[in-house]
Amino acid sequence: MSIKGKTIFITGGAGFIGSAICQRLCQDNKIIIYDNGRRNALQYFDSKDHNNVTIVEGDILDKNKLEKSIKDSQIIIHAAAIAGVSSYYKMPLKTMEVNMIGTYNLLEVVKERKIELLIDFSTSEIYGPHIFRAKENGESIQGDLKDARWTYSISKLAAEKLCYCYYWEHKMPIVSLRPFNIYGPGQVGEGAIQNFTSNALKNEKLIITGDGVQIRSWCYIDDFLDAVESCLIRTKIEGNSFNIGNPLETVTIYELAKKIINHIKSDSKIEFNEHMGIDVDLRVPDISKAQEMLGFMPKVSLEDGLKKTIEWYKENL
Repeated sequence: MSIKGKTIFITGGAGFIGSAICQRLCQDNKIIIYDNGRRNALQYFDSKDHNNVTIVEGDILDKNKLEKSIKDSQIIIHAAAIAGVSSYYKMPLKTMEVNMIGTYNLLEVVKERKIELLIDFSTSEIYGPHIFRAKENGESIQGDLKDARWTYSISKLAAEKLCYCYYWEHKMPIVSLRPFNIYGPGQVGEGAIQNFTSNALKNEKLIITGDGVQIRSWCYIDDFLDAVESCLIRTKIEGNSFNIGNPLETVTIYELAKKIINHIKSDSKIEFNEHMGIDVDLRVPDISKAQEMLGFMPKVSLEDGLKKTIEWYKENL
């Protein structure tokens, strides 16, 4: 099944995930992209010029423009956020404002409207520095408040909690997705696979911050899009959060760097730099709830995902 004939409003729609959603859904639906242009992955896809796609340049903190732009949208996908580890240290206040107040603005604008669903993108970071098979209905754990590293996770946790509050008090149909290391063609901004691939293709050093034994599970963008689309066609899922990732494709950062070098047959060397602050040592999701309620089952292996991603970067770098 697929969704058709809807008007879908995507905040942050020019980013990596937002643009991929647009590309997936624009053939059969009207898409309104609301984005301030800080990152632009949409430039790489034909969907930006599609007749069904309208692009509005606007900031999530501009409530008035947000309200005017949303029009008669039936589905809201909230992907607008400031992400990337460097952002947490360089602009912690802006990170809090965009991720928390921006979400509040959107919820206020939407609460009086009759919508079918709002999908909020939360984050795996709400589980703190160590997460192995953490369940959505369990505890969220935050690091030391005095460390800027946790600005992002706290802002996204607050945003997710706001969504629950609007679900409870206003009966707003909301679900939250917690992505775990999504990668693939079109990724812009910060990301290990993007950075490693770009450098390996140029035979430059692959820089690992820390000792390289940090463990991550990698989920290919198409699998994540399947989860988003499942939310759009499933019923009785409102008021839930879901971990979306691929726990079977788990490697250390060092292993990941070696895999990319081998795939490309690059002459790049690996260099270790001191981390700018605290890192997340272990991040592996439990996806049983998404499997049960969304029918989510990641299909793309890390090997196949890396091949597709590397080929894309060869053509578009």
